[in-house]
Amino acid sequence: MKSYRKELWFQTPGRRAFINITGEVEQALRDSGVREGLVLVNAMHITASVFINDDESGLHADYEKWLEQLAPHEPVSSYRHNRTGEDNADAHMKRQVMGREVVVAITEGRLDFGPWEQIFYGEFDGGRRKRVLIKIIGE
Repeated sequence: MKSYRKELWFQTPGRRAFINITGEVEQALRDSGVREGLVLVNAMHITASVFINDDESGLHADYEKWLEQLAPHEPVSSYRHNRTGEDNADAHMKRQVMGREVVVAITEGRLDFGPWEQIFYGEFDGGRRKRVLIKIIGE
């Protein structure tokens, strides 16, 4: 069995962003040489997410609105976590909803997606460097 590991690094200028990382994951798969197996893609920070969905701007705007309704950033004083000097309690909650990771099957050297599926990095507390782990195992 082969094993391959790669890190992607991000530093978004704004507080929140959705970045399509499908191409980077596909490149890592090509570099790995794995034809049959699994790829794990996970955010290595507790205020960021990796998820699978459609790459459609209206959907991303809907996510933004929905997440802000579930866990609004303001007022930061409404969160106990922010009493530690942080202002990112909402980002922790948004990550919890959107998820830490995805696992995708690899079939015949390709990501085995359903229609319209793409892999995204979700940033909820940007402005500093964060990483995503790609781990590929298989034959």
